[in-house]
Amino acid sequence: MLIIELLKAIFLGIVEGITEWLPVSSTGHLILVQEFMKLNQSKAFVDMFNIVIQLGAILAVIVIYFKRLNPFQPGKTAREIRLTWQLWLKVVIACIPSILIAVPFDDWFEAHFNFMVPIAIALIFYGVAFIWIEKRNANLQPQVTDLARMSYKTAFLIGCFQVLSIVPGTSRSGATILGAIILGTSRSVAADFTFFLAIPTMFGYSGLKAVKFFLDGNVLNFGQVLILLVASVTAFLVSLYAIRFLTDYVKKHDFTVFGKYRIVLGTILILYSLVKFIL
Repeated sequence: MLIIELLKAIFLGIVEGITEWLPVSSTGHLILVQEFMKLNQSKAFVDMFNIVIQLGAILAVIVIYFKRLNPFQPGKTAREIRLTWQLWLKVVIACIPSILIAVPFDDWFEAHFNFMVPIAIALIFYGVAFIWIEKRNANLQPQVTDLARMSYKTAFLIGCFQVLSIVPGTSRSGATILGAIILGTSRSVAADFTFFLAIPTMFGYSGLKAVKFFLDGNVLNFGQVLILLVASVTAFLVSLYAIRFLTDYVKKHDFTVFGKYRIVLGTILILYSLVKFIL
């Protein structure tokens, strides 16, 4: 029944809206949820669905930061306009590594690593990395506390860290935030730049996924369009709160709790896979 599929879409949209921005891997969570609550759709549609609904989450960034990201915003001074263009240039530069590396190899990594055990390993590995980096930086002062002071070189290197998210379970936001912190940015700058970098990255990735879906001869029926729409709108609404939560959270806390969460979730996934294999 379509109503059941729409209820599933709402729940998956909630999961996407929360996990897209927190450094815990939205892909890993969607796969975990769909292990117990599968959409009654083709594999091609589900694979496309998991990526395209991210557009709803990305739209939330545009809405929240529209004035800041819009160089044509009325009332902006000449300096503010210049800084806005510089910000976009940094975002574009940060996208270059993904265009050169992630896009060509995306299908291969998805085919070989988009399974529960590899995702669990990635969750645990980066969970440990978050805890280690936070302990290492406990008594260090960040060198970059303002996006305007971030160099183009640092932006490019953060983009290199984003490439790591080609491995399912890594988390795009997790890789970029971790990389930004390693490179000396504050947690708030790391989070903000991750939000902004997601706009072209995920628009491009979602668009590419949709194009491949249709080029493979697939078509969407009315029910599938509705499922995509409902999930995307839900992801958008939930993301409005998730983004604000993370921006407020990093002002007073570090990312250790997310590292611990990733380790626990990854361990659960490995144990579940083991039990499933035995049975």
